[in-house]
Amino acid sequence: MTDFRDPFDAIKDHPFDEALSQRYLVYALSTITARSLPDLRDGLKPVHRRLLWAMRLLRMEPGGANPDMLVANPARNTTPYKKCARVVGDVIGKYHPHGDASVYDAMVRLAQDFSLRTPLVDGQGNFGNIDGDNAAAMRYTEARLTQAAADLMSGLDEGTVDFRPTYNGEDEEPEVFPGLFPNLLANGASGIAVGMATSIPPHNVSELIDAANLLIDDPDTDHAALMELVKGPDFPTGGVLVDSPAIISEAYATGRGAFRTRARWHKEDGGRGTWVAVVTEIPYQVQKSKLIEQIAALINDRKLPILADVRDESDTEIRIVIEPRARTVDEQVLMDSLFRLTDLENRFPLNLNVLDASHTPRVLGLKPLLIEWLKHQIDVLVRRAQHRLAKIADRLELLDGYIIAYLNLDRVIEIIRTEDEPKAVMMEEFALTDRQAEAILNMRLRSLRKLEEMELRREHAELLKEQDELEKLVESPARQRTRLKKDLAALRKRYGPDTDLGRRRSLVEEAAPAREIPLEAMIEREPITVILSERGWIRAMSGHRDLAAADTLKFKEGDGPQFAFHAYTTDKLLMATSTGRVYTLASDKLPGGRGFGDPVRSLVDMDNEGSIVALMPARPGGDLLLASSDGRGFLAAAADLIAETRKGKQVVNVRAGAKLSVVRPVPAEADSIAVIGENRKLLVFSLAEMPKMARGQGVQMQRYRDGGLSDALAFRLADGLSWTMGGESGRTRTESDMLPWKVARGAAGRMPPTGFPRDNRF
Repeated sequence: MTDFRDPFDAIKDHPFDEALSQRYLVYALSTITARSLPDLRDGLKPVHRRLLWAMRLLRMEPGGANPDMLVANPARNTTPYKKCARVVGDVIGKYHPHGDASVYDAMVRLAQDFSLRTPLVDGQGNFGNIDGDNAAAMRYTEARLTQAAADLMSGLDEGTVDFRPTYNGEDEEPEVFPGLFPNLLANGASGIAVGMATSIPPHNVSELIDAANLLIDDPDTDHAALMELVKGPDFPTGGVLVDSPAIISEAYATGRGAFRTRARWHKEDGGRGTWVAVVTEIPYQVQKSKLIEQIAALINDRKLPILADVRDESDTEIRIVIEPRARTVDEQVLMDSLFRLTDLENRFPLNLNVLDASHTPRVLGLKPLLIEWLKHQIDVLVRRAQHRLAKIADRLELLDGYIIAYLNLDRVIEIIRTEDEPKAVMMEEFALTDRQAEAILNMRLRSLRKLEEMELRREHAELLKEQDELEKLVESPARQRTRLKKDLAALRKRYGPDTDLGRRRSLVEEAAPAREIPLEAMIEREPITVILSERGWIRAMSGHRDLAAADTLKFKEGDGPQFAFHAYTTDKLLMATSTGRVYTLASDKLPGGRGFGDPVRSLVDMDNEGSIVALMPARPGGDLLLASSDGRGFLAAAADLIAETRKGKQVVNVRAGAKLSVVRPVPAEADSIAVIGENRKLLVFSLAEMPKMARGQGVQMQRYRDGGLSDALAFRLADGLSWTMGGESGRTRTESDMLPWKVARGAAGRMPPTGFPRDNRF
């Protein structure tokens, strides 16, 4: 009968925030415990565990050779490869109902020797590269398990761990792997869950085993003793760990921190004083192609003038060639600059956030993490022994029955031939168990040899001896620790520092943070001649040219010189405009002197209202005299006027109707200031009366009834004032006695000495 009930009758009312929080909590817990965080015991996330389990069931474990030989020479592995698509299909069909792309990506990472310190999957085909290129499609690639994966799964058939049903209840999968391989720290892990994340770098297996042995001998070992064995991360891509031992130790003590890693490089001489820097190892998880793009961008953007070129000469080994601009460049300055500006140095975070045996997320330090892992291995050891004891008990039961049958062989045969229910008769006559009687009835006639009885008695004695040893092992924690150390020693032989897979790759070498090198230090100091025309065209000619030579001062038709002076490529040039704004030009970035140069407005964001008043090098430690047309002025340090942007820096706040008209350097020996106005009145006062400011209007230097300031100059009073005489003689006149004009700042002044230039300019 059809049910016509209204579906809305099944709707229940719940507060929205309560319903949302409950459902989000379920999602968060699922993400934390079943997706993003690794298990402390085997260091795997569910997707990785299911991948390895599926490959094991597909008989992709290494075989056909001694495991020690496989570690030394993986080519001796005779297990055939199988298509990755077959593995991924089994995983998503039986164990992990998620997207095939995500499962395949996880499988690819397990096979990349630049991602995992000890790969768990042996891949054949294109599994990506350190440049960041993706792996080929799963239908093209093949894989099998490595010996490390076999070590991680060792003991799965020996009752060492619990199994749980798969998502559809058709199969079973292990909750955790029991193997002795310390995968959590050996290969590391990273993941972002809900509200928490994990980031664990790879480590050296032999160092971890040494630390574990130390804790087995003395569980109260302090953290410092462990850090003498575990030097720090051991990245598959090598590099140099440059943090101090104190910083590394603190990170492992708390379970949180970060490690600075640098590329490994060396200097190669090219003959005749030339050299290049060659990078052979780069930091972990840095894509080589992106790194070279970063370095090339520094060259294109001219952010590192001492760098000329970068080349990728890598094949199976990394070789990045960095060429300096000149042979005189200091190699350490160049590399320090690259460490600061590119991923040749980066920081890898440490966050030891893992799921413990109760699936609870915890952030652990190195010592508690190793202790928890050792507890798991002791538990595995005991469960393996108990599983073996059960097998031995079953076998001994059967052996006892077989021996009774041999001792009464004629009677057993007679019972079997004459009785309708021989099983019950034998159980009653010989006090056999059901299993023993069943086993006797299932014996083959060929087993009735005299030699078989001897073999059974020998096997019985050996099993009794093994049973006694295992019972002692189960009951004695001391024996368990001894057995665990023995097993760890066997594992260390496979991954010891003398093997290619086990040798430490990351060098631990403390280094100071990369220095911030001033731009001037990166520029080669060369003499130049700077020329600015009246129409605002600027250029820099190489060398210190003769400023009076015709070939130096060439201009477009109708244009002429405004400023011309000698400087160096390391100089910063200060250009002041009549609006009181000062701009900064880099000498090394000025256009060359082959043509007429470029408009100076293309180098700075100069407003259209002002005109250029001054252009000069900014001498370190020097002061400038700034004065506006209304007679107000002040002193400013040249270093304070340097602007970092194209917009410049507003230095003089000129009043309405006035403009900045004087920008002059103050000589180191100057003690006085001379000011002359448009009214041809000269005034001299002490330099100490002028304030030193970074910005402002300044103070009144000279008072005018009409007109304004014409020029100002800082000089040494004892030397007097000098000026060139008119005419063709080119003579210079000096007025040494300036006391008649020396008064207090702000006076009107008096007429200058006879012969002073009519343009009222010093």
